[in-house]
Amino acid sequence: MADVEARWVRAFHLLFSACLGVSAVVMLAGGDAGPDEKAGTLALTALMGIWYTFFVARRPELFERVNPMAAHFLVLVALLFVLIRREPSYEMVMFGMFALPYLLLPRGWNYLGAVLLVVVATAAEAAGDLSTRVVQDPAALGPVLGGIVLVLLMGRFTEFLTEQSEQNKVLGVLEERARLAREIHDTLAQGLSGIITQLEAAEQAIDDPPAVRRRIALAKRLARDNLTEARRSVDALRPEPLRETDLGGALAAVAGRWQSTTGIPVTFSVDGRPRPLGTEAETAVLRAAQEGLANIARHAGAGQAALTLSYMDDQVTLDVLDDGAGFDPSAPRDGYGLVAMRERASRAGGTVTVESAPGEGTALCLSIPCA
Repeated sequence: MADVEARWVRAFHLLFSACLGVSAVVMLAGGDAGPDEKAGTLALTALMGIWYTFFVARRPELFERVNPMAAHFLVLVALLFVLIRREPSYEMVMFGMFALPYLLLPRGWNYLGAVLLVVVATAAEAAGDLSTRVVQDPAALGPVLGGIVLVLLMGRFTEFLTEQSEQNKVLGVLEERARLAREIHDTLAQGLSGIITQLEAAEQAIDDPPAVRRRIALAKRLARDNLTEARRSVDALRPEPLRETDLGGALAAVAGRWQSTTGIPVTFSVDGRPRPLGTEAETAVLRAAQEGLANIARHAGAGQAALTLSYMDDQVTLDVLDDGAGFDPSAPRDGYGLVAMRERASRAGGTVTVESAPGEGTALCLSIPCA
């Protein structure tokens, strides 16, 4: 689901860029403006594109936060107003920005931002005489109201799709729980019940050694069969990336998807001779990498990140590094991600350490012992 959402976000970015670029080409190819005026318009176009790139496209971790995304949205709307006043071809950019308030602003604020976008773009198109035109002919307000209704319906439809997506996630979790319950009942629970039955029968036939040996042999066979079923069930619960490739390949795929989603460069390297670690240890490493990268995107403001998987004689380590803002590890924090990471590492016999300081980036290290 996250990959689907990331593709939609990239599509919105591409739509904005295309509308801005086409508007600039139309402006340069025609119009009555002189060279100096066109150069000024082109400079404003570049400013708008740079602002969008650095403060919107490269900051997905800040989406749906009033501060600072409301300010960035207002800057883009102001630039749109100026560009339309200078060159009507930039009206096209408004269509590239229709999704922007719903992408940047939280619920409630997004509708206000959508209405503001339509009103400002229409006012710019009317060259400042919109109020006069409405007084003279109230029907002139029709296109404005139509645009507002359209953008609000678009927002409501987007929220409907989001709600359906969340409901599908919940249903998927419930269905998976029901499947696991059936799996346990139909295999492990019945197998353990059979083992108990055979051991009880052996206890009752304690005076008949051949019968006891036969019952114990049956119990051992049932135990082996159930161990096989348990391993199969555990393999079915492996994270999706680990089902199709080894740990190194899974981490490389996670890093690649994260970089394409956030726009932050990340390097991945493997030191030592790779070897299987077991499902629990590999899952702990994979989840630590995902959580570490997510924290970088949300909090670090980093320019680059690095993942290093190191296989040593007695342990395997994962280092997640960034050059971001850093923080004080001893300060109280509300997040659950680091706690969950430590709990998962502890179950695999490992530890998690964090080294950071304000302004000096962060280094997260997961270490898991292995034979």
